[in-house]
Amino acid sequence: MFCRVTLVAAAELLEMHSQATFNQMMVRLELELDIPMNTAMSVGKKCAELARIVVGQPDTPLDTPEGRMTLGEATVREAMEIASLDYGGELRKKFTRSLMRDGFSLTWDEDGKPDLRPALPIELGAKTDDEVHRLLKENGFTTPCGHLDQALNAHVRGDWAAANAQLRVFMESLLNEIAHLLRPNEIRSMTSENKRALLGRIGFLSKERKEWSDDGKNYVNGLFKMLHTEGSHGGLSDENHSTLRLHLVLATARSFLRRLPYEN
Repeated sequence: MFCRVTLVAAAELLEMHSQATFNQMMVRLELELDIPMNTAMSVGKKCAELARIVVGQPDTPLDTPEGRMTLGEATVREAMEIASLDYGGELRKKFTRSLMRDGFSLTWDEDGKPDLRPALPIELGAKTDDEVHRLLKENGFTTPCGHLDQALNAHVRGDWAAANAQLRVFMESLLNEIAHLLRPNEIRSMTSENKRALLGRIGFLSKERKEWSDDGKNYVNGLFKMLHTEGSHGGLSDENHSTLRLHLVLATARSFLRRLPYEN
């Protein structure tokens, strides 16, 4: 439900707690036997230990006043309470941006109580991110994975121009790697555009579904044209548009990666 970055950002935000309130939270999360309850360990170190535990076992079930949920969700909801107090500065921004990456927006009701609302279907949030990373690693696509990680890190920092630029490079690198995987002897001296045309010619990019066409009026070319705008120039993009690009790229990359191995 929540990716690693969001869980770590939630744990970092919880450093706003005092020793006493942090220990009370550990009881609510059923972790009082895993993290020391004394003051010998600082709250910061306790948060690091919390992050390690939550990232390692996010799906552990526990009972909360709001009902039964996973440890990962419970930790995120604890961080939401801190965020609702407008604490944390940059840590708060990092947390809310990470939630947006997972497909959620953080809202508050009339009484100031925080709530998570899906900005996208869950399938287009953390699950897509996790699957894309897994498939990239399974296929040995190290370079595209590096560009994607840089894009995600830039998005969490709020550096929209850098995120946009890395998303475009990621998609270009991914399709280059797929072309090399499928036709290693045919792509020498080819441009990236020619490699994409090759993927259309062999049917990896579907002409029937308008993913590719000889006239350039297709989904892949349209996506690249959109990703090319407002890319590396600071101040020309914003959070909503950068997040739209991020989810479009993740969904597209997942669809292409699921086709591997491919035989035509």
